[in-house]
Amino acid sequence: MKAVILAAGIASRLRPFTNSKPKCMIQLGGKSILERTISSIRNYSIDEFIIVTGYLEEQITKFLNKFYPSSNISFIHNELYASTNNIYSLWLTKNRIKNTDILLLDSDIIFDQRIIGILLDSGPGNFLAIRSDHDMGEEEMKVITSENNVITKISKNIDPALAAGESIGIEKFEAEFIDVLFEKINYRVVNEGRHNDFYEEAFQDAIDDGQKLYALNVGEYPCIEIDTIDDIKSAEKIVLHLLDEIT
Repeated sequence: MKAVILAAGIASRLRPFTNSKPKCMIQLGGKSILERTISSIRNYSIDEFIIVTGYLEEQITKFLNKFYPSSNISFIHNELYASTNNIYSLWLTKNRIKNTDILLLDSDIIFDQRIIGILLDSGPGNFLAIRSDHDMGEEEMKVITSENNVITKISKNIDPALAAGESIGIEKFEAEFIDVLFEKINYRVVNEGRHNDFYEEAFQDAIDDGQKLYALNVGEYPCIEIDTIDDIKSAEKIVLHLLDEIT
């Protein structure tokens, strides 16, 4: 299994924190977001990483090459990082993840590492981690599920009252699902030129085509996506309870 981490964005909403560093290199509790992510994944014996970089990429590559020299880390540079969304960054990995299972993560998440363990122990199938232990609004990427936690809809536009929870930006996909997913991504990016879509829109395309994607509720474990200054303040409190979990 490979871990794919998308770390190309500018994160303009986090300025001045991101004036001189990528979002994933912001330090919380003495460690960068990216260091926490890499360490959490390696603790579950996954040591092959594909990192999609963009904004100030040299800080990411220098850090990882220095502190994780024994890991199998490859980099893909998104030259269009300033004008594209995460679907384009994911599309760039298409030739690196054929015939393999992957963990897919956004690079701006502070999370309890046991979430990785839950996903890896989930059994056969494709799983998207969600949390439902808080109020949701327009900003969250929400899901609607049917029986057995099968996702039927995923979108920011879902009525929060109908949502089973919000996606936290961590997924586990099997190789067969990835083949279908990348057909959908390729159609959007290449045929329709839709470089600014969210990759979850391609998830929906795969679901509509009959693929099963399951919601896995990990709400009992702390996690937060870092998008705003307020998120940083919240994350600073969360990491106080994570320090003993990260090795």
